[in-house]
Amino acid sequence: MKSEWTAAKGFVVAGLIALLSGALFGVIGSWQHVIPGVVDAIPFVKSRPLHVSLVIAWIFLTAVGGVYHYLPKIVGAPLHSTRLAWLHLAIFIGTGIAVVVSYFMGRFGGREYWEFPPVLGIPIVASWLLLIYNFFRTANKHKGPWPAYLWMWGTGIVFFLITYTEANLYLFPHFTGNMVRELTVQWKAYGALTGSWNLLVYGTAMVVMERSTGNTAIARSKTAFLLFGLGFTNLLFGWAHHIYPVPSALWIRVLAYGVSMTEWIILARMIRQWRGTLEEGKRGQGSMTGRFLFASEAWVFINLGLALLISIPAINLFTHGTHITVAHAMGSTIGINTTILFASVFFISSAPITKNLRVGFWLFNGSLLVFWLCLVGAGMVKGYYTVLSDLPFQSIMLRARPFIVGFAVSGVGLFIGLWMLTWAGVRTLLRTPGDPAELDIHSAFLVEGPGSPAPENGHAVRQGSTTTLQP
Repeated sequence: MKSEWTAAKGFVVAGLIALLSGALFGVIGSWQHVIPGVVDAIPFVKSRPLHVSLVIAWIFLTAVGGVYHYLPKIVGAPLHSTRLAWLHLAIFIGTGIAVVVSYFMGRFGGREYWEFPPVLGIPIVASWLLLIYNFFRTANKHKGPWPAYLWMWGTGIVFFLITYTEANLYLFPHFTGNMVRELTVQWKAYGALTGSWNLLVYGTAMVVMERSTGNTAIARSKTAFLLFGLGFTNLLFGWAHHIYPVPSALWIRVLAYGVSMTEWIILARMIRQWRGTLEEGKRGQGSMTGRFLFASEAWVFINLGLALLISIPAINLFTHGTHITVAHAMGSTIGINTTILFASVFFISSAPITKNLRVGFWLFNGSLLVFWLCLVGAGMVKGYYTVLSDLPFQSIMLRARPFIVGFAVSGVGLFIGLWMLTWAGVRTLLRTPGDPAELDIHSAFLVEGPGSPAPENGHAVRQGSTTTLQP
């Protein structure tokens, strides 16, 4: 008998396919920097938007798939409408295909992230309204106060719609008629947009940690709500450090700096808990979910340090518009968001840990580290010589070429690692139950707990003196 096929799993599988496709176009784009014309059939003007749009689709598809999968288990009731979830998936995939086709045909429009014709934004908004309706109708069945992850999901879902609408304000003459106004609104919208999907992803991380350990106190602690508050504050205001180069009002610059520095609170908390995180990581090494949660902690630590540095105006002068900005984006999108989403994928699928998965995990993370360091190195070279010398652009890029080559080579390793991981994820999501290869990964997360099942809304599974939750 086939395993139950749900819209949630459909979202996750579609997300994995989008990730691998986006990574392929990313590899093509990186080598086009090293060997111009290496793939004439897909010039850089096409490979770049294909890469960006597909990777963003991976984040949203997999995060939304997680919401649809976990939400009924959290509230202890069925999804309000499975038909609307399937309709959401159909619209999303159909629109995604239309976006890819438009890129291949050379039909562009929009701005950064959304380089497809603006008319394709209509079905995106329509499908998102279905998600909002379905989410809140289901979440309202939850008994008692909401845990932090429900607030993260609800806020992220609503603010994506708001910020996506804001990102399309360039269609109105009031904004296109003033370059400073248009650039300011554009960067503001995109900064807040990333904040909205971060809330979706971080909420998912909290759910996976809760359900893999059976510890429901995680998402109900003061720390969890503090992190939600900081994430929401940065969604509202953290975008402003992107527009330091824009001649905007002084209060916006001051606010941007102040809000960006609130992230030091998170950093201090991370340092304090780092020893405990190491122990948790060692305990979770028996599963892919545990390994990816541990990897996400490491990448948060690395990328937050870079984010704090480039938020300082004096440093931002050198880094803005260089490969360091790309390193920050890649560290967030791949290092943090993708590792968290992979933890969710392997928790949902209960994928057994295999030699290929171990190799894929280390190849992915090792290549990503080299990839990230090469981008930082190239950005330092470009920023230094652009600001402090009169060298022409071509001469500057020749000095940065060793880093660009390293970036392209490590990108190939990154793609191979992603291939190994995505193939395993898709295969386990599509397999039949009772397969001898199907192992219970959740035993790796068991923690000592009271001799009673998990609290309300969690489906507890007793195993000796331990309690864990169903995925």
